[in-house]
Amino acid sequence: MSKHTWKKGLWTCLLVTALALSTAALSGCQKTGGSGGEQGQALKGAGNSDKENQVPADPVMLKRSESSLQTTIKEVDGKEVVTNPEAMTVIVNKQRSLPDGYEPTDLVEPNVPFSFDGPHEKRHLRKEAAEALENLFAGAKEDGIELRAVSGYRSYKRQKAIYENNVRTKGEAYASSVSAVPGTSEHQTGLSIDVSSPSVNNDLEENFGDSREGKWLAEHAPDYGFVVRYPKGRDDVTGYVYEPWHIRYIGADLAKDVAQSGMTLEEYFDEANIKL
Repeated sequence: MSKHTWKKGLWTCLLVTALALSTAALSGCQKTGGSGGEQGQALKGAGNSDKENQVPADPVMLKRSESSLQTTIKEVDGKEVVTNPEAMTVIVNKQRSLPDGYEPTDLVEPNVPFSFDGPHEKRHLRKEAAEALENLFAGAKEDGIELRAVSGYRSYKRQKAIYENNVRTKGEAYASSVSAVPGTSEHQTGLSIDVSSPSVNNDLEENFGDSREGKWLAEHAPDYGFVVRYPKGRDDVTGYVYEPWHIRYIGADLAKDVAQSGMTLEEYFDEANIKL
């Protein structure tokens, strides 16, 4: 072998070795980069997994929170006025007034039997509540229960006349326990109605609660979105004596939850009892 040929072979060998080392180094970098990418994907996947594992908020609890007593009130001319008069969850009581001049815009007459004939404002309810009442009466009829609607919507003017008459004939203390000061009546919301039965002469008395019809109403009203607004023994919270005939519409999802909780609406919508 000549000296020239030997040198050529040596350079070829060195070149091949250098190329092999470069390829190995690049391969190592690619693997490292791949590992980093896989780690990034793994972290991203873990983040997605955390999101997927988050428990969604309870829709009933959200409604309660949005309609809590504390978030739906403001002071106007020295009195506490509700800020959500159009809501199905509005809470009106002796401490919480409707805005001056409030009148629902969607009052309709439900197709149910009333205890009286002829036109009258008290034959009306807000549309959603009226439809729910029709379903409630249909359900009662299927169970052999005969009910009568007695008094629904009540305007400010009519409430004023009723309250003043009670004060004049029975005294202010009694009037305040059985009727609302004008502007603070649930009847003015168009979401409440008094219900009775021919079995008790369609009277609005406590004995209705002991009747077959009254017991059916208390048990099944929540199925149709209503609750007995002023339960027995809770006048210290509601401000009113027991009225088994007075039902209030708040929607089936909430009504069933209220019934199960055993709370008054004042307690149910108090932030202290709402856990998101």
